[in-house]
Amino acid sequence: MENLLGISINSMFIGNILLAYFLGMCSFLAISKNINTSIGLGGAVLFVLSITTPANWLLYNYFLAPGALSWLGFPDMDLSFLKFVLFIAVIAAMVQGVEIIIDQTSPLLYAALGVFLPLIAVNCAVLGTSLFMVERNYTFIESIVFGVSSGGGWMLAIVTMAAIRKKLRYANVPHGLDGFGISMIITGLMAMAFMLFSGITLNVN
Repeated sequence: MENLLGISINSMFIGNILLAYFLGMCSFLAISKNINTSIGLGGAVLFVLSITTPANWLLYNYFLAPGALSWLGFPDMDLSFLKFVLFIAVIAAMVQGVEIIIDQTSPLLYAALGVFLPLIAVNCAVLGTSLFMVERNYTFIESIVFGVSSGGGWMLAIVTMAAIRKKLRYANVPHGLDGFGISMIITGLMAMAFMLFSGITLNVN
């Protein structure tokens, strides 16, 4: 329990997939101009990560990892070199499903997200989460917590950025820093603020 809670807090704050590793920055900077759109994209990324991370765990541990095919009589088989291609294939399939659901349930959100919705399939934050899951040797339950928390952390970051950028419309930003410049400065300050959670000590009985 303590380990799962630690993974959750670390993934959302200290090791935030966006603010600590700067994965998924393209859609983060482009979509965070509007709060409602940011919530929509953040929710879509959260949903995709919640599904693809455990799905890719099953794919890797039962088909791709060294010795994973021993249950089929191939104990020496190692297909781990295929993980990039197959992880992306799983992610693309899940994103296609999310795209269809949003198109049917919320046409306005679908139009607002535009090209960035199908681009979730190549969002490096989504693929990065699956690769981190493999590198850290998470169990299936840990991979579920990691996927959900990473998606929640990405959503938290983009919604927070959208709220700050809304306030910036009424701020006197120095000439030359408006637009991309001030956005990158704010992103850096947010990353520093999230790192403050590294001082938290968990005592769970």
